[in-house]
Amino acid sequence: MDTGLTAAESRELDARLQKRQVKEFMTVFGNLVDNCFNACVDDFTSKALSGRESGCISRCVTKSMTTQTRLGERFAELNAAMTAEMQKR
Repeated sequence: MDTGLTAAESRELDARLQKRQVKEFMTVFGNLVDNCFNACVDDFTSKALSGRESGCISRCVTKSMTTQTRLGERFAELNAAMTAEMQKR
């Protein structure tokens, strides 16, 4: 597919997109860590996590990842529907 970009411009665009994706991932990951830590860890009398805290963190991460996956799927569904609708016109 011809994008109208030179090879150098295409490399620059790819590099910028990759940098943005990494930044967005780190933001989502940081929010996940903060949310699960704040929701699950409340006993600071030991360096180790308690069994309850460990289980809570595991459930929190699983639930968050499942939610993100479903949101991505739903976005793809809506995007496909919008694309199909635009192609009809």
